[in-house]
Amino acid sequence: MYLFPFISPLMLSEANIQSNGWLSAHATFYGASQNPTTLGGACGYDNTFHAGFGVSTAALSGALFREGEACGACFRVTCDARLDPKWCIRGAAVTVTATNFCPPNNNGGWCDLPRQHFDMSLPAFSSIARVGSEGIVPVLYNRVSCRRKGGVRFTLKGQPNFNLVMITNVGGSGDIKAAWIRGSKMNTWVAMRRNWGANWQSTVDLRNQALSFRLALVDGKMLEFPNVAPLAWRFGETFSSRHQFF
Repeated sequence: MYLFPFISPLMLSEANIQSNGWLSAHATFYGASQNPTTLGGACGYDNTFHAGFGVSTAALSGALFREGEACGACFRVTCDARLDPKWCIRGAAVTVTATNFCPPNNNGGWCDLPRQHFDMSLPAFSSIARVGSEGIVPVLYNRVSCRRKGGVRFTLKGQPNFNLVMITNVGGSGDIKAAWIRGSKMNTWVAMRRNWGANWQSTVDLRNQALSFRLALVDGKMLEFPNVAPLAWRFGETFSSRHQFF
């Protein structure tokens, strides 16, 4: 099921910003000439609608991306009109999902360490700032819980002795710290290793077994998803759990 983007302006006063622990960063936009659903990039999402994220997405600088651990995390971002009243849309905010990496140029670029930067999809950026010749605005942000529709999604890739599972549409903190897989003929969980971004791997042959998953989120929450994929699963298929993280 395709999910439509949720972009809701929120009136923010200076008192609200100061009391809720907002942090300073900058934002640009990318992919203006691209279909925004294809901006999965370094997290490996084939399509951000298929992943459950819509088009309100962002590539993060290394300080925020954490070598892919931040994939799927949600951030509330508002343009800091106190610093840039010309380009900021005062009082507007948007929740974006981390789906990509903004690479450094190691020459003082906005995505160089230790800068915190959001390179946003055009729909997300234009909801908080006017798109003009500057192309960069100061922003304030904080981490927020991800509210997802439907269950957590597991896309099965790879080959018999190399299982690659893309995990998407995770609610709660949204970012995964660790993952395990278990076949219906197994008595123990097998730890998976992050291959890249939202893709997790194992080297156990799990064909002709129903598959269960266990996930640990960065915020410490853990949940099991029993028998998500049936015995007759095939590589390339996506299966959804019946429940979510909240």
